[in-house]
Amino acid sequence: MTLETKVRLTRTVSLLSYIGLLVLFVAWYLVLNPVLGANPWVIIGAQSSLLLAFIPTMISGRPRGHAWLCFVILLYFSHAVLVAANPATQLIGLTYSILTGTLFASAMYYTRWRARLNKALAGQ
Repeated sequence: MTLETKVRLTRTVSLLSYIGLLVLFVAWYLVLNPVLGANPWVIIGAQSSLLLAFIPTMISGRPRGHAWLCFVILLYFSHAVLVAANPATQLIGLTYSILTGTLFASAMYYTRWRARLNKALAGQ
């Protein structure tokens, strides 16, 4: 597999898991486990505010932004494990854990392989 293919694949997986996390948050608080007596959009906004800050990075594909996303996603992974430990929200938590783990790994590899590709292109 060429370096360009790896970069393209990990970028695609990063984007899909990023969008999947945002969709999960909306589905979680509007459909799967609605919070009674609270505005679900406020909860969704508060929970996804850190992720939403990375929209420019995800659109542009900057490797440094993906590296920072890896640090931030660890907070979400910690929360996902706690949610998965609760029997009432175990399925949501497992989905949440898989999405955060996938996003972490794909963003990390994208950062690594994109830096190698940039270095190889600069050396030509």
